[in-house]
Amino acid sequence: MIGLLLTIANISGGILLGLATLDKWDGESNFFNKIAGVLAPFQTVIGGALVGLAILKFWNSPLLNVVSILGGFLLLTHAIGKAPAFGDALKKLSDKLMPFKAIIGIGLLVIGILRLF
Repeated sequence: MIGLLLTIANISGGILLGLATLDKWDGESNFFNKIAGVLAPFQTVIGGALVGLAILKFWNSPLLNVVSILGGFLLLTHAIGKAPAFGDALKKLSDKLMPFKAIIGIGLLVIGILRLF
């Protein structure tokens, strides 16, 4: 059950993070923009699920779960940055990861699709 939830979170997070690249591949149909519009209000929940579930299943496939944790962290940046104890350190880490946002997003999408099979 945890694996299925992690798979759904990977696919959802991948769509949210990789939207710029997916929109270029999509053309004029705006399919991914419509899905991202529905998923956007749940960005914090998806990020929390990615981090939490990837930590729970970390030893099953550590490399894939590291990508899930990084993607979850990128989705949670706006919420974690408000924490007074973590604010500055997490903001610096987020700024370093931001250029790789689309790559991590496409990686999450691929990992999610691969975990379906």
